[in-house]
Amino acid sequence: MFSKSCEYGLRAIIYIAQQTNLNNKVSLMTISEEINSPQAFTAKILQQLTRNNIVRSIKGPHGGFVIEPEKMQTKISEVVFLFDGDSIYNGCGLGLKQCDANSPCPLHHKFIEIRNDLKTMLEKTTLEILVNEMNDNDMVWLKR
Repeated sequence: MFSKSCEYGLRAIIYIAQQTNLNNKVSLMTISEEINSPQAFTAKILQQLTRNNIVRSIKGPHGGFVIEPEKMQTKISEVVFLFDGDSIYNGCGLGLKQCDANSPCPLHHKFIEIRNDLKTMLEKTTLEILVNEMNDNDMVWLKR
C-alpha cells in the first residue's frame, strides 16, 4: 500500500516520537537497527524528515534525532504525503489505468470506501496519539 520509503519513514518517526517522549535522542544507527532498515536508506529518510521540519537533528557527541513538542501534533497523513504524495488516495485498487467512475473495475466502489476510511484515519491520527497509546513493549513490531 505504501512505498518502502513511506513505510520506513513511518516506522522511523514513530520510533523517534516514542524515544523523544522518554526524553531520549536517538542516533541514525539506533534508528536503523530498531526499524530494521539499511543505514544508508534510513539516513535518506531522516534527511527528508529533517528538511521538512518534522524531526530535528542535533549534531555532536550527545546529539541525535528528536521531535520538537509542537511537531508531536504532526498527522500521520503528513508523513505519508511527504513520501508518497496523494497517490494512495487516487487511482485504482487493482492498479488499472483506465479505471474511473465511468469505467469502474470490479473493486472500484468498495475501494473508494476503504480509501476514504484510510484517509480519515491518517488525518485524525497524530504522533502524540500514537505515542500515548503505546507502552514500552509495543515497540517490538518495528523489527518485523
